[in-house]
Amino acid sequence: MFRGNHPAKIDDKGRLKLPAAFKLLVDATCVSHFYVTSTDGKTAEIWPLPEWEKREKQLAPYSMDEAVQKYMDLTSYYGQQVQIDTQSRLTLPQILRDSAALNEDVVVLGKMSYLEVVNRESFENRLKANELTADNRKALAAILQPRVDS
Repeated sequence: MFRGNHPAKIDDKGRLKLPAAFKLLVDATCVSHFYVTSTDGKTAEIWPLPEWEKREKQLAPYSMDEAVQKYMDLTSYYGQQVQIDTQSRLTLPQILRDSAALNEDVVVLGKMSYLEVVNRESFENRLKANELTADNRKALAAILQPRVDS
């Protein structure tokens, strides 16, 4: 389970060194292959390959659905299967680095079953512009409220 934020840098060859906290989790599962993709061209999603394969199995029965086709088009366009190297680096696809401005300072965010990589400046601006509202807090309270089984 990936969680938290770890600032990082993308090197001049487009490689991201996996932050140590996330590398420990990856090592514990013995994963060395990942699927790097995006659904919007603004962020990179790094999926351990077994997790991405679970996602594909979930979508397979709905392959003719328009939303699923659009999702697969996006994730295939930006996507690339990669292998972590001996120095814990992953190469991000060039097309995704260009569209998401992943070219030095980034944040690597844990999103439960995958990692999200975002241009640091863009992400900080987005956080400032999209603070949690009172309505958001109410919606979260309803989601997090313990359920009573009847």
